[in-house]
Amino acid sequence: MISLPKVSVATEYGNPASFWVEYPSGLIDLTRSSHLATKNLDDKQTTTTSEEGNDPAPPALDAEAQFELEVDGAGRRTLRLNRAHTALVIIDMQNYFLHPDMRDHPKGLQCVPPLMEAVPALRSLGGKIVWVNWGLTDHELTTLPPSLVRSFQKGGLGGFGAPLPGDFGRLLMRGTYNSQLYGPLQGLYEQGKEEGSDVWVHKNRVSGLWGPQSSLDLYLQEEGITTLLFAGVNTDQCVLGTLVDAYYRGYDCVLLRDATATKSPEGAYENVVFKSSLAYGFVTDSSKVVAAAKA
Repeated sequence: MISLPKVSVATEYGNPASFWVEYPSGLIDLTRSSHLATKNLDDKQTTTTSEEGNDPAPPALDAEAQFELEVDGAGRRTLRLNRAHTALVIIDMQNYFLHPDMRDHPKGLQCVPPLMEAVPALRSLGGKIVWVNWGLTDHELTTLPPSLVRSFQKGGLGGFGAPLPGDFGRLLMRGTYNSQLYGPLQGLYEQGKEEGSDVWVHKNRVSGLWGPQSSLDLYLQEEGITTLLFAGVNTDQCVLGTLVDAYYRGYDCVLLRDATATKSPEGAYENVVFKSSLAYGFVTDSSKVVAAAKA
């Protein structure tokens, strides 16, 4: 995987209110808690230097408020994250997209075990779990753009709101069986909902963050969330759409590569992973989230 090289000197990015600090060691501090330079009482710019030389050393980890997550990249790369400001956004892991009676999506089903491990791990770290899913109302059916309606039809038939076989209900309508989470994920969400760590957000577009004001964006702002881990299906569609919109809005974006999948040709998945590592943010996997929780 191609990734940005390590910095040769400690570097701060962003603005006074929203910033990252990256260190030559491979640590990237996303907590927005300590600027690279501080002022002393004489109003002179001062920095803390490492034992190896004159380069500023990162502040000590505040283990109660922060944790560190290893990510992919040349050499060891580690993100320092704020526990209360981090959320795992899981997109469209619903029966309509995963249930064998609806479609054959083996790669999507392979995302279930990693999530069964990563979700409890992030909860234990103090993070939020946000399940972002299609869940349309009859009123919303009248507001959808033609391009979106057409993409969910086959030969001009079916589409949003159409009846599905058996007990699956109407296609991606709120409260139907086909719009529920697949298999053990539904119970996993219900457990987190009861514990207060998990929320369910309905969406009515490919992106969960489309438009000037979305339910997901409002929730994230109210909770003070700045860092988003992404998982779900399909990688190159709803996951990418939401991740890119989050990137545009200034959220920190981290893709869990073993917890996302698509039915598109393989290059589609690879491109999203590549751009997530090189441009949109960072890439990691569920085992590293579990390791962070055990650290």
